[in-house]
Amino acid sequence: QVQLVESGGGLVQAGGSLRLSCAASGRTLTTYALGWFRQAPGKERECVAAIAGMMQSTYHANSVKGRFTISRDSAKNTVYLQMNSLKAEDTAVYYCAASGPFKYTAVVTERGYDYWGQGTQVTVSS
Repeated sequence: QVQLVESGGGLVQAGGSLRLSCAASGRTLTTYALGWFRQAPGKERECVAAIAGMMQSTYHANSVKGRFTISRDSAKNTVYLQMNSLKAEDTAVYYCAASGPFKYTAVVTERGYDYWGQGTQVTVSS
């Protein structure tokens, strides 16, 4: 019922910045928790950042804290991930995800999400 499409991935040099966007359709996601996950080759998918419905709280993984920022624009039904000071270890496929409605806390586990985007590749060169 919800479709998510990521964009903004690409190739950047270490220390550079990139902004990922995830546009949603099918439902208005104002009260949905939203998240960004990433998966590097041979590694498990991990939650990078999450934001609660109604923009009440956010979570950022320790590995990206201070460098990445999740935000949402309810009017545009879009969630963003601003990535600064990128490192080679940030290289991965990044996925956005959405929970069901009325989630007012940040969700950090895959189990907490019902909808997923197709992923966008982020490659950081050393």
